[in-house]
Amino acid sequence: MNDGIEKEGEYGMKKVFRMEDLECANCAAKMEEAIGRLDGVQSASVSFMAQKLTISVEDHLFDAVLEQAQKIVSKIEPDCVIVR
Repeated sequence: MNDGIEKEGEYGMKKVFRMEDLECANCAAKMEEAIGRLDGVQSASVSFMAQKLTISVEDHLFDAVLEQAQKIVSKIEPDCVIVR
């Protein structure tokens, strides 16, 4: 379940997701950088302290980007999950 949805104009959507089993601040920084480089991502922030992912993505790409983001997260920290 996501923590909040906030529309950002007609070109994108901002959502906040809880993350489970994020155990490393350095890993969170790596996730943030890699997710931020995905096509369609306008901004991405991974907070180790809050255990949250905040992401702004073009509406039509949101599901695909979230799927790619989970693959990135799992590659960096295999037990970490983005809670939808």
